[in-house]
Amino acid sequence: MYEKHILICAGTGCISSGALDVEEALIEELKKHNLQDKVRIIMSGCHGFCEKGPLFIVYPEDIFYCEVTAEDMPELVEEYLVKGNIVERLLYKDPTTDKRVISHEEIPFYSKQMRLVLRNCGVIDPENIDEYIIRGGYSGMKKALEMEPIEVVNAVKSSGLRGRGGAGFPTGMKWEFAYRSQNDKKYMVCNADEGDPGAFMDRSVLEGDPHAVLEGLVIGGRAIGSDEAYIYVRAEYPLAIKRLRTAIAQAEEYGLLGKNIFNSGIDFKINIKEGAGAFVCGEETALLASIEGERGLPRPRPPFPAVKGLWGKPTCINNVETLANVPLILRKGADWYSSIGTEGSKGTKIFALTGKINNTGLCEVPMGISLREIVYDIGGGIRNGKKYKAVQIGGPSGGCIPEELLDLPIDFDSLTAKGAMMGSGGMVVMDEETCMVDLARYFLSFTQNESCGKCTPCREGTKRMLEILLRITQGKGEPEDIPRLEKLAVSVKDSSLCGLGQTAPNPVLTTLRYFRDEYEAHIFDRRCPAGQCKDLLTYYIDAELCIGCRACIKACPAEAITGEKKEPHVIDEAKCISCGACFDKCKKDAVKTK
Repeated sequence: MYEKHILICAGTGCISSGALDVEEALIEELKKHNLQDKVRIIMSGCHGFCEKGPLFIVYPEDIFYCEVTAEDMPELVEEYLVKGNIVERLLYKDPTTDKRVISHEEIPFYSKQMRLVLRNCGVIDPENIDEYIIRGGYSGMKKALEMEPIEVVNAVKSSGLRGRGGAGFPTGMKWEFAYRSQNDKKYMVCNADEGDPGAFMDRSVLEGDPHAVLEGLVIGGRAIGSDEAYIYVRAEYPLAIKRLRTAIAQAEEYGLLGKNIFNSGIDFKINIKEGAGAFVCGEETALLASIEGERGLPRPRPPFPAVKGLWGKPTCINNVETLANVPLILRKGADWYSSIGTEGSKGTKIFALTGKINNTGLCEVPMGISLREIVYDIGGGIRNGKKYKAVQIGGPSGGCIPEELLDLPIDFDSLTAKGAMMGSGGMVVMDEETCMVDLARYFLSFTQNESCGKCTPCREGTKRMLEILLRITQGKGEPEDIPRLEKLAVSVKDSSLCGLGQTAPNPVLTTLRYFRDEYEAHIFDRRCPAGQCKDLLTYYIDAELCIGCRACIKACPAEAITGEKKEPHVIDEAKCISCGACFDKCKKDAVKTK
C-alpha cells in the first residue's frame, strides 16, 4: 500500500524540459531512503500548465511543485518525503501577490477551468487501462452497446455537441447522415492531423487519455453501424502514437476492442494511419485520400463522406476532442452535457494559449466564457506589463480579435459574427509590439505554402495576396493595395474548393476590419506603428543616453555609424540598411526607432 503518489507530467512539453531525468533521479533518491515501496511514481499525461514544466504533484496532499529539475530531487525527497517540510522555493509563485501556492487548485490557471475532456490528463497513467476504467472509462461504451444505434445518435444530437475540429458542425447530425446511409461497410475516422502552428490540444489528449478517444470511436461505430475505424495522426507525434498503440493492445486484451466486445456480439477494430504532416490533410476528403494511399488532395462535395467516403463507403470523421466528449455524454446524459455552455455552443472547449502571455499551455473552459477571462484570469495577462493588442483565434485560418472585443463570449456563433472562428483551438495572444500587417503576412505565408494547388482561387489568390502584403511591409505599398486585398480575399473565400482556401483570407480580412489604420500607416506614411517592419524603420541614437562605447559601430555592417569613444554617436540615415544590429547591441537603449 503506497503512502503517497507522485504525478510527474510526461507530456511532450515536459519531457522536452527534462521530465524523464526528473523521474530517473527521483527513483534513485527513493531507493536511497528505502521509500520505493511507499511512494508510487506515475508518469501522467499533460497537466496543461506548460509554462511551468516539468510539473510534479504529490498526493494525497496535492502539493504542486513546478519547474523541477533532476538536481532538485535530493532536496525534495529529504525535506518533504522524509522530514515532511514543504520545499517552498519549488511551489508556484503568484505573480500578482508574490505568495507561494501549495495546491494546484488554488492557482487561477486551473481554478478558472472546467476540465471535462482533460479530466484524466495529468491524473492517470495513460498507459494503464485499469486507471482509466477506475475513473468510469468504457462505461459509456457499455451503455451505448446496450442501446439501439438510433438511440445513440439521438443522445449525441440532444447533447448539442458540435465538432471541435474547426467548422463546428453538429456531431449528432453528422452521425445521423452516416447512420442513414445504407451499405455493407462503414467507417469511423478520427482526425488527429493537428497542423495549426502552436496547437497541441489533440496531441495532449492522445498522450494523456488515449482510451477516451478509443471509447468515443466505438460509441460512434455503434451509432452509425460501423465495425472499423482509422485514427489519422501525424507522424510528428511519436509519443501519441506509442500510447495509442499501447491503449489499443490493452483494450483488445480486455475484450473492449476486437471480436465480440463486452460479449455483445459486436466487433470493432481500430487502425492507426500515420500522416506525413501536410496541413491540407486536416480537410476531410484529403485525409481520406491519404488513408487510401493517394496524394492528400481535397475533392468537391457532394457526395459527402457520410455517403461516399473511405474506399467509397459511408464514413464519419470526427476530431480527437469531439470523440473524447462522447463517453461523458453517454455516461452522464445529454441533458447534463447540454446544461454546460451557451444556447448554440454546448460543453467546453480546449485552447492552446501561446504568444505574449504570462501563462502558456492548455486550458479547458465552458463555452461562453469571455476572452478577457481567458487572457487575464487563466492566462495571467500580458508579459512584461505590455498592453493587450489582439488575439489570433482559430489557427492560421482564424481571425484577430481586438481589445474592444475582450468581453466577447467565446462560442461558435459569436466568433463567426466578428470575422473569426473557433477553429481547432489555437489562441495566440499579441501585445502592442505586434505589427498586424506583418502578422497577416505570416499566417498567409503559412496557408499559401500549405496550399495543395489543386484549385486556382486558393493556389493563385493566396499567392497574389501574399505578394501585396510583402510589398506593404517593405514600404512599397500603394493606396490601391487595400481594396485589392479585400477583393482578392472575398474571391478566395467564396470560390476555393476546400476549407483551407475558404478560411485562409480570415487573418487579412479581420486585420483590415479592426486594424486598417496600421495598413494605412504602412502605405501612406511609410511607417510601421509597432516598429517591427525593418524596411520601414529609421534608426537614430539618443545623444543623452549614448555613452560612446562603440558597440554599435562594431556591429554595423554598413559603416553607417560614426563618433568618438565616450562621445555620443550618430547614424547616417543615407547609409543605414535598417538591419537592427546596432539596436540589438546597445546595452543602454540609446538606439531608437522612428
